[in-house]
Amino acid sequence: MIVDTLSEISPAAWNHIAGDENPFLRHEFLHSLETSGCLSRQRGWEPRHVALYDESELVGAVPLYRKWNSYGEYIFDWAWANAYYRAGIAYYPKFVAAVPFTPVPGTRVLVAPAADRDAVEETLIQGTLEFVKSAGGSSLHWLFTPKSTSDRLARHGFLRRVGHQFHWFNNDYEDFDAYLAAFSAAKRKKIKRERRRVHEADVQVKLRPGGDLGPQHWDTFYEFYLATIHRHGATPYLTKQFFHTLGERMGENVVMAMAEHRGQWVAGALNLRGANALFGRYWGAREDFHSLHFETCYYSAIEYCIRHRLKEFQAGAQGEHKLSRGLLPTETFSAHWLDHPEFFQAVAEFLDQERVGVGHYMRALDAHSPFRKGMR
Repeated sequence: MIVDTLSEISPAAWNHIAGDENPFLRHEFLHSLETSGCLSRQRGWEPRHVALYDESELVGAVPLYRKWNSYGEYIFDWAWANAYYRAGIAYYPKFVAAVPFTPVPGTRVLVAPAADRDAVEETLIQGTLEFVKSAGGSSLHWLFTPKSTSDRLARHGFLRRVGHQFHWFNNDYEDFDAYLAAFSAAKRKKIKRERRRVHEADVQVKLRPGGDLGPQHWDTFYEFYLATIHRHGATPYLTKQFFHTLGERMGENVVMAMAEHRGQWVAGALNLRGANALFGRYWGAREDFHSLHFETCYYSAIEYCIRHRLKEFQAGAQGEHKLSRGLLPTETFSAHWLDHPEFFQAVAEFLDQERVGVGHYMRALDAHSPFRKGMR
């Protein structure tokens, strides 16, 4: 069954198969994107979710979107689209199994806990591909999938793509000082100096749960979000309404790092919490303070994870500067099917070469780990 909006599926049924590990897969998050003006044909994202029922019970689903551009995906295929264009072939519409605007790894094949996982995953993958072919899609892309899903998709003829992000992992640290003790002396000294500079600037960073945030906080944070977007010349995918809706529907998952200077909120970083991990998403600032970005986006979040015994902190895409702060290079995966056989082969050859390059890059990053030998 294909549905054009999550309004057609009950939140309880969807969340039962989505679980609580990844907040971005929850009904509240995905539906908020749909109802707040973030997704539309004009914006390039049209929901076409795949739902699998056993009689009246939802046993599986795929968050699927018909795409009219490649914005907001973070697995870049612009070169592929340009090659299609030069050949006079339409690349759009294509389809993606993904969470819009969110480069957070997680399952894209949702399965009810009591269901036969292998059987449901096979049915959903085959059914999704058949739907894409019947709908005239040029291609189907599964973005930020777990390795196990990537392996299964490869057996269905999908091309595997490997990328990387920087993630922090909790080695059962007692506190932040214990975490810093694992660093080399030079790196430890640098982090302490960065945190001290924020304190000396009379800036305090406090983490507040979503339930403590009111409309004025979300209005201010949206200003921060737009400031960061405009500074980097990017596209503001999210609307102010989305942030307000997120606060209303997912307050228990929200952890906001708020930086205050002399009674004024000068910066903020939005995190969402899952059962075992914290996910950093957006940040912005009204004033420029030395090292405030690192304190607000990384150190306060890591301290939160240690205090709450969370296993992992994911700080989003890109950013080699994260490595020296203890976020380590971690592989990410996607899988791709293209209907055009010649382009399928060309992309396959490109991805083979790209994987070699990513492997070399990951090993080079590992050599620059900030941790003392044996303490990674």
